[in-house]
Amino acid sequence: MIKPTEKVPTLSIDLINGTRWVLSDQRPDQFTMMIFYRGLHCPVCKKYLERLQTKLTEFTDLGVNVIAISMDSEKRAKDTYEKWDIEDVPLGYGLDEDTARNIGLYISHAIKEEEPEVFSEPGLLLIHSDRTLYSSSIQTMPFARPEFDALIKAIKFVKDENYPARGGK
Repeated sequence: MIKPTEKVPTLSIDLINGTRWVLSDQRPDQFTMMIFYRGLHCPVCKKYLERLQTKLTEFTDLGVNVIAISMDSEKRAKDTYEKWDIEDVPLGYGLDEDTARNIGLYISHAIKEEEPEVFSEPGLLLIHSDRTLYSSSIQTMPFARPEFDALIKAIKFVKDENYPARGGK
């Protein structure tokens, strides 16, 4: 698992708009926020990303680049975009299991027919522009994710107080 202040592995992921997102190309004023979601099958993910949609401007105004990523196929990711109210959320797909594990995400296997055979559980990383991890929240279940209002408040505090990454020892 990556510790705060350590480099996050290089990540390059396809987006549903036909482009490629590369972590090393990100130049946020404050952070890159990578949200890993379970996939189209997850109603909790739907609510979470739809809530993110309503907060994107606030994150952008704070200097935070945002992306949501899953292990879903291109088709499932495009279905997600069409069925969920997330029109402005950059949506990446095709995260492979090895990369998910290297990031520190937990992996689950389908227990219902509508689930993909293998998928990652949720996670959220805040990454500095030098690609070092500032903070992470990794779940083993779809529940208890960081609330966006609390994250916005925390990012404002970090920015105003120049608060360092913690937990790297």
